[in-house]
Formats: sequence, structure tokens, C-alpha cells
Amino acid sequence: MEGLKRVPVREQAPKVRAANFEEVCLGYNQEEAVEEAKRCLQCKKPLCVQGCPVAIDIPGFIGKIVEGDFAAAYQILSDSSSLPAVCGRVCPQESQCEGKCIRGRKGDPVSIGKLERFVADWAKENGIKPKKADKLNGKKVAVIGSGPAGLSCAGDLAKWGYDVTIFEALHEPGGVLTYGIPEFRLPKDAVVKPEVENVKSLGVKLETDVIIGKSVTIDELFDEEGFSAVFVGSGAGLPMFMGIPGENANGVFSANEYLTRSNLMKARLDDYATPMPVSKKAVIVGGGNVAMDAARTALRLGAESHIVYRRSEAELPARAEEVHHAKEEGVIFDLLTNPVEILTDDKGWVRGIRCIRMELGEPDASGRRRPVAIEGSEFEIEADAVIMSLGTSPNPLISSTTAGLDVNKRKCIVAEAETGKTSKEGVYAGGDAVTGAATVILAMEAGRAGAKGIHEFLSK
Repeated sequence: MEGLKRVPVREQAPKVRAANFEEVCLGYNQEEAVEEAKRCLQCKKPLCVQGCPVAIDIPGFIGKIVEGDFAAAYQILSDSSSLPAVCGRVCPQESQCEGKCIRGRKGDPVSIGKLERFVADWAKENGIKPKKADKLNGKKVAVIGSGPAGLSCAGDLAKWGYDVTIFEALHEPGGVLTYGIPEFRLPKDAVVKPEVENVKSLGVKLETDVIIGKSVTIDELFDEEGFSAVFVGSGAGLPMFMGIPGENANGVFSANEYLTRSNLMKARLDDYATPMPVSKKAVIVGGGNVAMDAARTALRLGAESHIVYRRSEAELPARAEEVHHAKEEGVIFDLLTNPVEILTDDKGWVRGIRCIRMELGEPDASGRRRPVAIEGSEFEIEADAVIMSLGTSPNPLISSTTAGLDVNKRKCIVAEAETGKTSKEGVYAGGDAVTGAATVILAMEAGRAGAKGIHEFLSK
């Protein structure tokens, strides 16, 4: 039946894209976007909005696409999202807005993410900016971290008239958008930098190379810099490891380091003096989006790339699209497999990884079936690089230099989900610094909640 299938999205061919870092998905043109937008049923009770963590008026912006009023569509998006071009590319729409789309009950859901991307890209190409506040209210707010949580918080506060300054520890803004997600999924010059500039166009100031807890403390921001509130959106950049023998060998990376060296430090480019050892065969341990990013990056850098994951494909936490793209490009999946030792040569370099076969038992606390080792099933995989993608936790620097700021046993800042309020008056927090590693859109949701909490606090 007409309208049951979504308009297909053009992509680079797998063999071509596996050898470059250009964006895989090419997106919709105007005709394709309008055609896809017409599939929207314009539900009176849109479940898609309930599935969106930042509550975008999805039928509203899609309706404007149908009318051909792309500028109005962008302003509707901008009312709720500070990063629509990013979200249109990296959000897990299949489990959020598109997962609740009524159209999807009898056919394909509307391609909400691809339509969001189209509108944001069109706005950039046509010089359309989000609307800024008419005037400032005279109150200063500091935002720590320029990742998705910080940018989202800063954007909302600026729209409400606050004088906002973002402090970023690295030399480039964007947080995980810049250092973590590869160019082939999220282009930096074409997408991330313009999105940051849009937030700055609202009046937000941004200072890089400022390490809160070293360069300046949170207490000093209040006492000496004159800020009335602080939002902590510093992310979770401290990598986790398995604690198995051999993890300190040369050729073992955290996915965080590997991707940062490739993305932020440009180690993949010959004209940058930040090289990375060239690997012939890389093993990536983990099954999330970051593991897929690392595996697909290693492949593009010339390695035979293996994903080693202790559960089955059904339990892979990565987006289905990322798994699909990785397979198309030639990443090899060694599932129901768990590392027990990293093997080294006599010079201390990785030469392989010893693994054990697994089977799935009863569900654990996460609801996924618990992997159980099969006795006597150990085997070896040859490799000259091992990349650990097991998650990250917050760096304790901020919490350890801020009196009265409570953290939990995982060193995450304790904050209210609805407002971002912490145990220290005037300090709010959200994103990975509170939850541990999560998705871009959930960090943005937390940033918006923090902005709302700060607004309520400063409006008393």
C-alpha cells in the first residue's frame, strides 16, 4: 500500500565508505523530505512526542516541511533542541520517537530523524539561526562542559535572557560530539562546529582550555567571578577496563583514547604530528555504539576489525543502524565471546587475545540474559591492537574540589532528574557526569532539565 514504506535514504556504498572518513548517510534532498513528511499522519495525540526526550513538536515541524516552509520547521525544532543537526544523525530514533510512531504499526515509521537532519542542514545552508532573547536579565550562569548536556543547558538559558558562559577543558568545543563520534557519522566542520556557533549566536560565551577544579574551582566561580548558578555537564571521560592480565601492554587502548586521537587530534591524517600505531588486526571489546565507532575507525585505518562481545547479537546495545553499517563495511563479529587475557610478545606488544566461549543463562539486573562461560572452550585471536570499549565514568576532579557536592559510589554527581539540582546550593548537574555514559539525546534532556531547575532557582 502507498505510504507504508519510507522514502529510502541515499548512502555511500559500503566498499567505498570503508576506505574513507566521509559521512556515510547522504540525507534527503527537498523533494525526498517533502515526500517522506507527507507520510506523517498528524496524530491528535502524537506518541512520537512522548518518545522524544526533549519533547520536540514533531508533527509541527513535519507539517511545515509538507508546506515547504523549512524556516518555520527549523524554529519549531529550535524551540526544543539546541542541536537538531546532531540529533538527526546520532539519536536512537528507532527506540524513541520512531519507535512510537503510529505509522510504524502498519509499515515503516516516519523517518523523523532524517527529516530533522534535513531541516537543520537546510537552515545552515540558508543562514537561518535560532531566535535569541530580546534582552538579558542580568544574571550570570556558568556551564561546565561544551558537550550535548552543556550546550543544551546553555542554549535554553540564553533564550530566557541569562548571561551564560561555557567553560570547556579541551581546546575544541563539542565534548563527545568532537572527540568521540567519528567523522563518518558526525562531520565536525559541516555539523558540530555550526551547531556550536548557533548556540553562541544566542549570546553564549565559550572559553576553552579551562579545567574546572584546576584552572578555577566552582566556589571561585561563585565567589570571585560573580556567577549566580553553575551547571555541571562535564561528561564521563574516565575509561573502564576489565582487569585481566595484559591490559597494560603496548597496543591496548581505551576506546575513548583511540577515538579522541583519531577525531580530536587528527591522528588519522598524515599532515598532523599526532600519529597512532598502524594496526593490521584490531580487536574491539564491547558491543555499544562506541565499540562500533572504534571498530569502524580501525577498519578505515587499515585493520582487519573484530568486535568481541560476550552476549549474542540480540543483546548488542548499539543502534541497529550502526551494527548494520559495521557489518556492511566488513567488521567481523565474534559474539558469545569474552576475553580472559591479552597476550604479548617478548617486547611487551600485543600479539593476541585469549578468549572463552559463552552461553546465555538467566536474565540479570539489566533484563538481559547473563553470559556464562563454557568450561574448556578457550581459544586465541591474533591481534596487534586491543581496544577496550566497556563504558566510562566521570572524572572525579570536579567533585573532589567542590565541598558539599555529593557523589555516589560510581563517582557520579547526585542530582535530581527533573531539575538537575545537586546537594550544593546553586549547583546543578546532568548528562554523563550524573548517569555515567549514555546517549547524546539523554544528555540533552538532562541539560534542558538543568536549565529549567536553574531558571526556577534564580526566579525566586
